[in-house]
Amino acid sequence: MEITNPGTPLVDTNRFIDTAPKSRNETLASLMRRLNICEERSSGVDRAIEVIEEFQLPAPKFIRGDEYTRVIIYAPLPLTKMNNEDRIRACYQHTCLHYVNNEAVNNQSVRKRFNINKNNVSFASKIC
Repeated sequence: MEITNPGTPLVDTNRFIDTAPKSRNETLASLMRRLNICEERSSGVDRAIEVIEEFQLPAPKFIRGDEYTRVIIYAPLPLTKMNNEDRIRACYQHTCLHYVNNEAVNNQSVRKRFNINKNNVSFASKIC
């Protein structure tokens, strides 16, 4: 599934998970927060990544275009069929999410993220 939003993002797409929220119109954003339409914390991407990891889905791809931002969300795909770019992106997002939540990234967390059997410890080490 592809989701496209007009306008370029205010932050680097690689920093969506761990960057403080920014707004193009702070007056409107403040009103929307007071009306409980949106939050100030900007945790939507974080929550989406958490759910994606929970279901061991491939990591989403964030694309910054000239006048747009695009997110590609992928269908289920076993680890063995993911290409190297998919694995690196998933590992990077896994690490960022753990950093934001003040959690350690280790072999066990990587195995859980990719649904790797406990007997394949070395395979998990090779991914990240």
